[in-house]
Amino acid sequence: MIAQGFQPFQTTFAVPLHCDSCVQDVSGAVNKLEGVTKVEADLKNQLVFIEGTAPPSTIVSAIESTGRDAILRGSGNSNTAGVCILETHADVKDPVKGLARMVEVGGGMTLIDLTIKGLTPGTYHATVRERGDISQGAKSTGGIWEAIKALGGWQNSRGSFGEIKVGKDGRGNAFLDKPFSIWEVIGRSMVVSKQAEGSFVQNDPDTLVGVIARSAGVWDNDKTVCSCSGKTVWEERKEQQGRGML
Repeated sequence: MIAQGFQPFQTTFAVPLHCDSCVQDVSGAVNKLEGVTKVEADLKNQLVFIEGTAPPSTIVSAIESTGRDAILRGSGNSNTAGVCILETHADVKDPVKGLARMVEVGGGMTLIDLTIKGLTPGTYHATVRERGDISQGAKSTGGIWEAIKALGGWQNSRGSFGEIKVGKDGRGNAFLDKPFSIWEVIGRSMVVSKQAEGSFVQNDPDTLVGVIARSAGVWDNDKTVCSCSGKTVWEERKEQQGRGML
Protein backbone atom coordinates (compact mmCIF):
# COMPACT_ATOMS: atom_id res chain seq x y z
CA MET A 1 0.00 0.00 0.00
CA ILE A 2 1.46 3.38 -1.01
CA ALA A 3 0.36 6.55 0.73
CA GLN A 4 -1.50 8.93 -1.52
CA GLY A 5 -2.00 12.67 -1.08
CA PHE A 6 0.90 13.21 1.32
CA GLN A 7 3.99 15.34 1.03
CA PRO A 8 7.07 13.37 -0.09
CA PHE A 9 9.59 12.69 2.66
CA GLN A 10 13.28 11.83 2.55
CA THR A 11 15.05 8.69 3.72
CA THR A 12 18.76 7.88 3.90
CA PHE A 13 20.16 4.36 3.53
CA ALA A 14 23.65 3.00 4.03
CA VAL A 15 24.37 0.73 1.05
CA PRO A 16 27.70 -0.93 0.12
CA LEU A 17 28.55 0.86 -3.14
CA HIS A 18 31.86 0.21 -4.91
CA CYS A 19 31.51 1.83 -8.32
CA ASP A 20 29.20 3.73 -10.66
CA SER A 21 27.69 0.43 -11.78
CA CYS A 22 26.58 -0.22 -8.20
CA VAL A 23 24.93 3.19 -8.09
CA GLN A 24 23.12 2.51 -11.38
CA ASP A 25 21.87 -0.90 -10.18
CA VAL A 26 20.49 0.49 -6.92
CA SER A 27 19.02 3.63 -8.50
CA GLY A 28 17.35 1.56 -11.22
CA ALA A 29 15.72 -0.80 -8.71
CA VAL A 30 14.46 1.99 -6.45
CA ASN A 31 13.18 4.18 -9.31
CA LYS A 32 10.82 1.36 -10.32
CA LEU A 33 8.90 1.71 -7.04
CA GLU A 34 5.61 3.56 -6.96
CA GLY A 35 5.88 6.79 -4.98
CA VAL A 36 9.62 7.38 -5.50
CA THR A 37 10.31 10.82 -6.96
CA LYS A 38 14.06 11.24 -6.50
CA VAL A 39 17.13 9.04 -5.94
CA GLU A 40 20.64 10.32 -5.26
CA ALA A 41 23.75 8.37 -4.25
CA ASP A 42 26.96 9.35 -2.45
CA LEU A 43 29.51 6.82 -3.69
CA LYS A 44 32.29 8.04 -1.41
CA ASN A 45 30.26 7.71 1.80
CA GLN A 46 28.16 4.75 0.52
CA LEU A 47 24.83 6.46 1.16
CA VAL A 48 21.63 6.59 -0.89
CA PHE A 49 19.14 9.46 -0.47
CA ILE A 50 15.55 8.84 -1.57
CA GLU A 51 12.55 11.17 -1.74
CA GLY A 52 8.93 10.16 -2.19
CA THR A 53 6.12 8.36 -0.38
CA ALA A 54 7.26 4.74 -0.77
CA PRO A 55 7.51 2.78 2.53
CA PRO A 56 11.10 2.39 3.79
CA SER A 57 10.59 -1.38 4.06
CA THR A 58 9.71 -1.51 0.35
CA ILE A 59 12.83 0.48 -0.51
CA VAL A 60 14.98 -1.92 1.55
CA SER A 61 13.52 -4.88 -0.35
CA ALA A 62 14.22 -3.19 -3.70
CA ILE A 63 17.86 -2.52 -2.79
CA GLU A 64 18.30 -6.04 -1.43
CA SER A 65 16.98 -7.41 -4.74
CA THR A 66 20.21 -6.12 -6.32
CA GLY A 67 22.25 -8.35 -4.00
CA ARG A 68 23.23 -5.53 -1.63
CA ASP A 69 22.36 -4.79 1.97
CA ALA A 70 20.46 -1.66 2.97
CA ILE A 71 20.26 -0.05 6.40
CA LEU A 72 17.94 2.87 7.12
CA ARG A 73 20.07 5.68 8.59
CA GLY A 74 17.43 8.41 8.86
CA SER A 75 14.02 9.57 7.69
CA GLY A 76 12.12 12.84 7.64
CA ASN A 77 13.55 15.84 9.45
CA SER A 78 14.90 16.21 12.97
CA ASN A 79 12.18 15.60 15.57
CA THR A 80 9.74 14.19 12.98
CA ALA A 81 10.87 10.55 12.91
CA GLY A 82 10.29 7.71 15.36
CA VAL A 83 11.04 4.01 15.69
CA CYS A 84 9.76 1.13 17.79
CA ILE A 85 11.45 -2.26 18.12
CA LEU A 86 8.78 -4.85 18.88
CA GLU A 87 9.51 -8.00 20.85
CA THR A 88 7.69 -10.77 22.65
CA HIS A 89 8.09 -11.37 26.39
CA ALA A 90 7.80 -15.11 25.83
CA ASP A 91 10.87 -17.26 26.52
CA VAL A 92 12.02 -17.70 22.93
CA LYS A 93 15.41 -17.66 21.21
CA ASP A 94 14.72 -14.58 19.06
CA PRO A 95 12.37 -12.23 20.96
CA VAL A 96 12.59 -9.34 18.46
CA LYS A 97 9.91 -9.90 15.85
CA GLY A 98 8.86 -6.48 14.60
CA LEU A 99 9.88 -2.96 13.68
CA ALA A 100 7.75 0.15 13.25
CA ARG A 101 9.21 3.19 11.49
CA MET A 102 7.32 6.47 11.73
CA VAL A 103 7.77 9.74 9.84
CA GLU A 104 5.69 12.90 10.23
CA VAL A 105 4.82 14.29 6.80
CA GLY A 106 3.11 17.55 7.69
CA GLY A 107 -0.45 18.60 8.33
CA GLY A 108 -0.46 16.66 11.59
CA MET A 109 -0.19 13.35 9.74
CA THR A 110 2.32 10.56 10.38
CA LEU A 111 3.06 7.52 8.23
CA ILE A 112 3.74 4.19 9.96
CA ASP A 113 5.75 1.49 8.18
CA LEU A 114 5.20 -1.71 10.19
CA THR A 115 7.02 -4.98 9.53
CA ILE A 116 6.71 -8.15 11.62
CA LYS A 117 8.01 -11.70 11.30
CA GLY A 118 7.91 -15.02 13.10
CA LEU A 119 4.26 -14.88 14.20
CA THR A 120 1.46 -17.36 13.62
CA PRO A 121 -0.79 -16.53 10.65
CA GLY A 122 -3.81 -14.32 11.25
CA THR A 123 -5.02 -10.76 11.75
CA TYR A 124 -3.20 -8.59 14.28
CA HIS A 125 -4.04 -5.20 15.79
CA ALA A 126 -1.44 -2.45 16.16
CA THR A 127 -2.10 0.04 18.95
CA VAL A 128 -0.32 2.80 20.87
CA ARG A 129 -0.84 2.59 24.62
CA GLU A 130 -1.21 5.18 27.37
CA ARG A 131 1.97 4.15 29.18
CA GLY A 132 5.51 3.24 28.19
CA ASP A 133 5.84 0.53 30.84
CA ILE A 134 6.60 -2.81 29.14
CA SER A 135 8.06 -4.50 32.24
CA GLN A 136 5.20 -7.04 32.16
CA GLY A 137 4.71 -7.07 28.43
CA ALA A 138 1.41 -5.75 27.11
CA LYS A 139 -0.20 -6.17 30.56
CA SER A 140 1.59 -3.11 31.95
CA THR A 141 1.12 -0.74 28.99
CA GLY A 142 -2.28 0.61 30.03
CA GLY A 143 -5.23 1.19 27.74
CA ILE A 144 -5.23 2.32 24.14
CA TRP A 145 -4.07 5.92 23.79
CA GLU A 146 -7.10 8.29 23.63
CA ALA A 147 -9.61 5.41 23.78
CA ILE A 148 -11.58 7.28 26.46
CA LYS A 149 -11.96 10.29 24.17
CA ALA A 150 -13.24 7.99 21.43
CA LEU A 151 -15.85 6.50 23.76
CA GLY A 152 -17.00 10.03 24.61
CA GLY A 153 -17.65 10.68 20.94
CA TRP A 154 -15.01 13.39 20.65
CA GLN A 155 -12.98 11.68 17.95
CA ASN A 156 -11.73 8.32 16.73
CA SER A 157 -8.95 6.90 18.88
CA ARG A 158 -5.63 7.89 17.35
CA GLY A 159 -4.04 5.06 19.31
CA SER A 160 -5.66 2.41 17.12
CA PHE A 161 -3.33 2.14 14.15
CA GLY A 162 -5.21 -0.61 12.33
CA GLU A 163 -4.81 -4.22 11.28
CA ILE A 164 -1.88 -6.13 9.84
CA LYS A 165 -2.24 -9.48 8.11
CA VAL A 166 0.35 -12.18 8.80
CA GLY A 167 0.68 -14.85 6.12
CA LYS A 168 1.63 -18.50 6.27
CA ASP A 169 5.30 -17.51 6.19
CA GLY A 170 4.87 -15.68 9.50
CA ARG A 171 5.48 -12.26 7.96
CA GLY A 172 3.34 -9.18 7.64
CA ASN A 173 3.68 -5.59 6.43
CA ALA A 174 1.43 -2.56 6.69
CA PHE A 175 1.85 1.07 5.62
CA LEU A 176 -0.56 3.16 7.64
CA ASP A 177 -1.32 6.84 8.23
CA LYS A 178 -2.63 8.47 11.40
CA PRO A 179 -3.37 12.08 12.48
CA PHE A 180 -0.72 12.66 15.15
CA SER A 181 2.67 14.30 15.57
CA ILE A 182 5.75 12.30 16.53
CA TRP A 183 6.26 14.20 19.80
CA GLU A 184 2.84 12.99 21.02
CA VAL A 185 3.82 9.31 21.02
CA ILE A 186 7.49 9.39 22.04
CA GLY A 187 7.85 7.37 25.25
CA ARG A 188 4.54 5.58 24.82
CA SER A 189 4.42 1.87 24.17
CA MET A 190 3.16 0.07 21.09
CA VAL A 191 1.46 -3.32 21.09
CA VAL A 192 0.87 -5.72 18.21
CA SER A 193 -1.45 -8.58 19.14
CA LYS A 194 -4.33 -10.67 17.87
CA GLN A 195 -6.51 -8.81 20.36
CA ALA A 196 -6.84 -5.05 20.35
CA GLU A 197 -7.78 -4.82 24.01
CA GLY A 198 -8.52 -6.98 27.03
CA SER A 199 -6.47 -9.14 29.38
CA PHE A 200 -3.11 -9.70 27.73
CA VAL A 201 -1.01 -12.73 28.60
CA GLN A 202 2.50 -11.60 29.51
CA ASN A 203 4.32 -14.53 27.87
CA ASP A 204 2.16 -14.82 24.73
CA PRO A 205 4.66 -15.42 21.85
CA ASP A 206 2.26 -13.70 19.41
CA THR A 207 1.96 -10.46 21.38
CA LEU A 208 4.69 -7.90 20.69
CA VAL A 209 5.54 -4.76 22.67
CA GLY A 210 8.03 -1.92 22.43
CA VAL A 211 8.59 1.71 23.42
CA ILE A 212 8.46 4.40 20.74
CA ALA A 213 11.69 6.42 20.58
CA ARG A 214 13.01 9.24 18.45
CA SER A 215 14.81 8.24 15.27
CA ALA A 216 17.53 10.07 13.37
CA GLY A 217 16.42 12.56 10.73
CA VAL A 218 17.64 12.21 7.15
CA TRP A 219 20.73 14.39 7.75
CA ASP A 220 21.34 13.37 11.39
CA ASN A 221 23.18 10.06 10.93
CA ASP A 222 25.44 9.63 7.92
CA LYS A 223 28.14 7.52 9.57
CA THR A 224 28.96 4.08 8.16
CA VAL A 225 31.50 3.23 10.88
CA CYS A 226 30.61 3.23 14.59
CA SER A 227 32.94 5.49 16.59
CA CYS A 228 32.51 3.26 19.66
CA SER A 229 33.16 -0.22 18.26
CA GLY A 230 34.97 0.64 15.03
CA LYS A 231 32.66 -1.76 13.19
CA THR A 232 30.91 -0.90 9.95
CA VAL A 233 27.12 -0.63 9.98
CA TRP A 234 26.98 -3.86 7.97
CA GLU A 235 29.03 -5.75 10.57
CA GLU A 236 26.73 -4.44 13.27
CA ARG A 237 23.72 -5.39 11.13
CA LYS A 238 24.89 -9.03 10.97
CA GLU A 239 25.24 -9.11 14.76
CA GLN A 240 21.75 -7.64 15.17
CA GLN A 241 20.25 -10.16 12.76
CA GLY A 242 21.91 -12.90 14.77
CA ARG A 243 19.95 -11.65 17.76
CA GLY A 244 16.68 -11.66 15.81
CA MET A 245 16.63 -8.01 14.73
CA LEU A 246 14.89 -7.21 11.43
